[in-house]
Amino acid sequence: MHRPGPNKSFRIAGIVLAVLLIFALIGGYIAYSKREALLQKAIYKAKIKAKDQYNLDVKIGSAHFTGFSKVSLKDVTVVPDGRDSLLRIKKLDVDVKLTPLVVGDIIFSDVTLEDGFLQLTNKKGVKNFDFLFKKKKADNSKKSKLDLADISYNLIEQVLYKIPENLNLKNFNLSYAEDTAAVNFNIVKAIIDDGDLSSTIDVNRGEATWHMSGKMHASDKDIDVKLYAGGGQKLELPIIQKRFKVKLNADTVTTRLTKVDKENDETRIYTYCGATNLLINHKGLSVKDIIIPNGAIEANVFVGENYVTLDSSSVIHFKKIKANPYLKYTLNPVKIYEMKIHTGWVNAQDIFDSFPVGMFESLDGMKVAGKLKYSLNFYMNSKDVDNLKFDSRLDKDDFRIIRYGKVNLSKLNSTFVYVPYELGKPMPPHTIGPENPDFTPLDQIPPDMRNAIMTAEDPSFYRHSGFVEESIRKSIVTDFKEKRFVRGGSTISMQLVKNAFLSRNKTLSRKIEEILIVWLIENNRIMTKNRMLEVYFNIIEWGRGIYGIAEASRFYFGKHPSQLTLGESIYLASIVPSPKAGLYAFEPDGTLRRRLHGYFNLIGGLMAGKGLIDRDSAAYGFYTVRLREGLRRQIAPVDTALADSLLNQEGGDAVPVNQEGQLNFFQRLFGKGDSTAKKEEKIDSAEIKKQREKEAKEEQKRREKERRKELRERGLF
Repeated sequence: MHRPGPNKSFRIAGIVLAVLLIFALIGGYIAYSKREALLQKAIYKAKIKAKDQYNLDVKIGSAHFTGFSKVSLKDVTVVPDGRDSLLRIKKLDVDVKLTPLVVGDIIFSDVTLEDGFLQLTNKKGVKNFDFLFKKKKADNSKKSKLDLADISYNLIEQVLYKIPENLNLKNFNLSYAEDTAAVNFNIVKAIIDDGDLSSTIDVNRGEATWHMSGKMHASDKDIDVKLYAGGGQKLELPIIQKRFKVKLNADTVTTRLTKVDKENDETRIYTYCGATNLLINHKGLSVKDIIIPNGAIEANVFVGENYVTLDSSSVIHFKKIKANPYLKYTLNPVKIYEMKIHTGWVNAQDIFDSFPVGMFESLDGMKVAGKLKYSLNFYMNSKDVDNLKFDSRLDKDDFRIIRYGKVNLSKLNSTFVYVPYELGKPMPPHTIGPENPDFTPLDQIPPDMRNAIMTAEDPSFYRHSGFVEESIRKSIVTDFKEKRFVRGGSTISMQLVKNAFLSRNKTLSRKIEEILIVWLIENNRIMTKNRMLEVYFNIIEWGRGIYGIAEASRFYFGKHPSQLTLGESIYLASIVPSPKAGLYAFEPDGTLRRRLHGYFNLIGGLMAGKGLIDRDSAAYGFYTVRLREGLRRQIAPVDTALADSLLNQEGGDAVPVNQEGQLNFFQRLFGKGDSTAKKEEKIDSAEIKKQREKEAKEEQKRREKERRKELRERGLF
């Protein structure tokens, strides 16, 4: 077969290229000569599309070409139907890419904008920007299904696709207003020069000046910008503090968008966000400012049809440590919550060095060695909450404490001074040790007293390592069902740490600090269990201004702790969660109120079931308990319902009989109890719940009977 020579091949290729060039020139000429008509057609289509699909009324005063591909628009307005005006632009000059214009798409290359105003409002629940989150109108004969992947991808496309590579913006005002708060940004100038961004922003009409700089290749979904304030100021918005009651500011905030794609019906967004000297202050977090010098997250967010996921490839950077989080929220057909966190083995000192300023002050300066690894696995189906899965553990490898921090965690092993606090104010100090005549060694506390407290507060005290994981699982189940945090009883280890080392401020940071200290004490054998129990009995509150078992025994019964009976022991155990209401348990004659009868049978029965005492048909000493005579005159007749209400008020973080199903999430975050402890906790909790339900029903019947009697006497029934 004859093959063409090289020269002939070049000639053929040249002819093909020439033909293509001619067609390109012809197409370009047609596009150029018809550009005004094409522009008006594209604008018309855009207006119709905005009205039909988003209920937006778009108006343009004038629009025409002023150069080869440059379009000048004046008096542009966008108003959502039945909403506040969204956008106004006085003058807008754009260079439009001609080729996409042929098929009706408007893509900007260069933009000059002067005197613009974008207003976002949320008044009484009515938003003028909610069209961004709605699906396009579809044929009424076909009911479209909400697809989060499509919504997120289209929203990103709408926003980023319209940002040009070159921008010259002057005096563009952006505001957000809701019923009780508002914020205003005036972009004095913003320049994007071939993707290089620089801008100056006036915040709240002179309140602060911000600057933004970096790379902005939005159409390529490649953004890397830094935001910072001028004049040594902080990035801070008072609207956040007003709206959420939280103070939040930072020196700089850096954000990156590196990639957005859609595959397998899933929108994948790859981002980075970091801040320097981030300050957070909220009364629920800490009583002091929390400062994070350097923190960042590489967040890879995957959005599917009915779920949003923070993928496990994401990385949290926190000073010297990093972790891989995984979060997934499935919306339908049922709500499912999933969370996983894994750190891998980390130098223990790096963890302690990474604690934020303003948190865990008692551990400041602590020196440790070895390695730690934390892992968390959480799964909850909102329609099957009782089968919630929870596994949390902090593992150690050759971990040891070299030097204590601000607080010596071993101080409880010898005589120390304990200062209780009431409403944030220090009370008279108590010496905990033989030097104090009220100090009661553990061997002088009757076994019945010790066992009553442990049965009510912490049945597996001698077997767990400070926490019982099953309790955490039950607490989350209860909190979810109640739609609130239901406070429950901590382990004795946690109550001891809270009283001996920490303030009584009910904050998240204090709770986490409590958890950390308990883990350190229990897992490093800083104290023996016996010593912990001994100190616990000598510092906990038993009434207003009553601290320690010696003061409690003398105050209520006029005797030494060693003389306490079984009934008196169960009574004292019953008031630990609500010590200030202790006297309300008594009638004016010194006998116990009837409501405690079931409690005595419950605690006594549990103790007997463990072989700690003999079975008793007389309510385990209920009828023998008598308040000392000198106190009886202080007790006036009180309505039964009121007394019961006062007795049920929680004076601390604990509730009677260790309601393990009612602890909040952070109260037992680390550690695992052994199988024996778990089994015992389950049995005790089930019996407690059953007893309480029975008492509640009996109380309801009694009150209904009294109410009917009252109405009958008044002739109303």
